[in-house]
Amino acid sequence: MEEGLLLVVSGPSGCGKGTIYKELLKRNGKINISISATTREAREGEIDGVDYFFINEEKFESMIKNNEFLEYAHVHTNYYGTPKSFVFDKIEKGNDVLLEIDVQGAMQIKEIYPKAIFIFILPPSMEELKNRIIKRGTESLENIEIRLNNANKELEYINEYDYVVVNDEVIKAVNKVESIIQAEKCKTERQIKNINNIL
Repeated sequence: MEEGLLLVVSGPSGCGKGTIYKELLKRNGKINISISATTREAREGEIDGVDYFFINEEKFESMIKNNEFLEYAHVHTNYYGTPKSFVFDKIEKGNDVLLEIDVQGAMQIKEIYPKAIFIFILPPSMEELKNRIIKRGTESLENIEIRLNNANKELEYINEYDYVVVNDEVIKAVNKVESIIQAEKCKTERQIKNINNIL
């Protein structure tokens, strides 16, 4: 059985990452969303093992010591991290795993698992990015400026990614991501078993 791919997707807030991956999931039954572990309390309606793996701080720190995370961070008094076991179990069963994460987390994963596929989602322009954030109607002017400044900082890492997809139209962007997945699966190094069977 061919092992699956780990797809690491980053991009500035408002670029449409969430919309792209929801459409990808609709179309592809073999793509799984990575589930993070966290030490924060579950919110109403959240389910352990579906939304997050909810664990206590002691357990989380023990997992850090045992090198059980692909990446982790401490954010506002809580830990968040991507457990290796969940991701690698899916990959070994031939499923692709999609992990939407910020650039810092992506760079941690690149060190530990460099054969992941790193995809950066870009808006058509920074002006369009600003318009999309404003249209949400959930951010203050101050927060919009913070998000735009963060976007500029994230763009400094773009050369660390394997692919860039401009999200001007969602369906076109999803088609591009699917093309990346297909191309990666056809790489010689991933086809060794098939090649040996044929030869």
